[in-house]
Amino acid sequence: QVQLVESGGGLVQAGGSLRLSCAASGRTSSIYFMAWFRQAPGKEREFVAAISWSGMALYADSVKGRFSISRDYAKISVYLQMNSLKPEDTAVYYCAAPDGRDTIATGGNAYDYWGQGTQVTVSS
Repeated sequence: QVQLVESGGGLVQAGGSLRLSCAASGRTSSIYFMAWFRQAPGKEREFVAAISWSGMALYADSVKGRFSISRDYAKISVYLQMNSLKPEDTAVYYCAAPDGRDTIATGGNAYDYWGQGTQVTVSS
């Protein structure tokens, strides 16, 4: 099993920045990439960004140019730097990782492990 723990959410004004962190522990040898998803009230969960340990990254169109995902392989951690935040970025952000999959996926069903989520609120 793998455990994912997120941190770094909070309340910020529009145009501000936040940095989310996610640390993985447990049987991490079968994890080849990690991702961030988010879910706003009344909306479905959506893909935000993913990164492989080799550094290949993929972003949702809605966050391109504003968000940046990075990783620290030694710490089995990923980070999401969120800049120029907008009220529509308000959501619970989840860290996720698939078990044994080496091709980045944007569908939530491809992921086996999920963190507890961290709330990001952007005020206008």
